[in-house]
Order: sequence, then structure tokens, then C-alpha cells
Amino acid sequence: MKEFKNFDKAAASFYKRTQVKVLPILSWDISGPYFDKTCKDFDDLRVLKTLAQSNRWSYKNTFDEDFLDKEQVIVVTDPELKIVYATNNIYKMNGYTLDEIKDKTPKIFQGQKTDSKTNATISKAIKNQEPFEAIVVNYRKDGSTYNCWIKGEPIFNKKGKIVNFIAYEREVA
Repeated sequence: MKEFKNFDKAAASFYKRTQVKVLPILSWDISGPYFDKTCKDFDDLRVLKTLAQSNRWSYKNTFDEDFLDKEQVIVVTDPELKIVYATNNIYKMNGYTLDEIKDKTPKIFQGQKTDSKTNATISKAIKNQEPFEAIVVNYRKDGSTYNCWIKGEPIFNKKGKIVNFIAYEREVA
């Protein structure tokens, strides 16, 4: 019995650090989708942190608050604005998977109703390597539109060279 007590303490300590919520076995049918989402979220965090490390980002964000707490989509591009990574929840927002958008520019989400003035403002900020925030009309894979709040910023490496752009996105009314 003592072994179970030690196991429970160790498990409780582990789950406190990982922010994983308990998954009751009796409610697997209800909690299963939550567990699947949680696994994908932590996989996204791992990939983002690996990107940050491999590109030697001077960026201090750990993504935990912006991604996990606020349920935002995160899109990372290279300096030429080709998508190198997007979190799994992009599929829920617009129907695209990472494989479908990787190596394409975010213009893949734009269409006829996307405001050219807003695009010009975003383009200017990107050209000047400055942060930006805007709401744009984007298009889902099925052609339907949605309003997308985007907060983007350049990411520099520890030597001050731009290595990526990052955008936090979510659908808004």
C-alpha cells in the first residue's frame, strides 16, 4: 500500500508541472477528445520550442499563456513569409492542415473580401520588421469567410538577424 502512496505523490507532482488535467477512466467518452487535444497541444509546444532553440530565437515567449490559455493558432514563417509551422488547431479554424499550407505564404487564406488597405498595413509592418495587429477577412478551405484577429511580430536570433515571423491568430465575430 505504501508503494501506491508514493506513486500518487509522484504522479501529483508530475501533473502539477505539466498542467495536464486528470482524465477519469469512467468518463473516457467525454474526456477522450479533451485528452487528444491536450496531447496535440503539448506536441505543438514541443515543436515550437524546438524551432525556437534551433533558430536561436531571442524571443522570450514560452507560448504556454498565448497558446494553451487563450486557445490561439500560432503560425510561424521564415523571413520570406513561407509557412514553416502552424499549430494543429489551425484545422479547426480554417480546415487546412500543416501539410497543405507548409511552404506557402499566408496569402493562401486571403481572397476577394480581404481588405487591401489592411494587407498593405501588415505588409509595411513586415517590411519594417515591426509588430502588427489587425483583423482580416480570411477564407477557409471550403471557401467560407471568417474574421481573423492576427497579432504578428518578427523574431530575431541572438545575433539580431531576423529568422522568423510569428503570428497569433483566432477567429473573432
